[in-house]
Amino acid sequence: MEAAMLAAAIFWYHGRPPILLDLVSTKGDDDHVVALFKEGNRWGAVSKTNHAVLRYRDPIFRDVRELALSYFNEYFLHDGVKTLRTYSRPFDLRRFGHEWLVAKENLFVITDALDASPHTRIMNAEQIRNLRKADRIERKTGRVVDWKK
Repeated sequence: MEAAMLAAAIFWYHGRPPILLDLVSTKGDDDHVVALFKEGNRWGAVSKTNHAVLRYRDPIFRDVRELALSYFNEYFLHDGVKTLRTYSRPFDLRRFGHEWLVAKENLFVITDALDASPHTRIMNAEQIRNLRKADRIERKTGRVVDWKK
């Protein structure tokens, strides 16, 4: 969340709207927040994670759903179970004014508002039951990290 907010703040500084997208997983996995941007009529995302795959997306996506789905196959647990379930509508941080940029206190009010914002399900129960697990090489790739804990 912190990195996405920093990216959104930088976008705003450079004249773009500060927009977040919340990617929500099942229990046992972590949600992911990215900063959205548009080039012309195409969406892209700035994202930072320790893992090799949940990262930047070039601005080639026609809509936010298409962009959110680009993260789907990389969103899995160590046993290969795929976990991405919903994504938010674009969440514009301008609704919080400028104060969040220099706040000394925590910004859980923004996190809570993002969590409570409308989210769209990616698939129905039957589709979830029929999901293929990530295979061995995908799981191995998922363990590639920038830094070890």
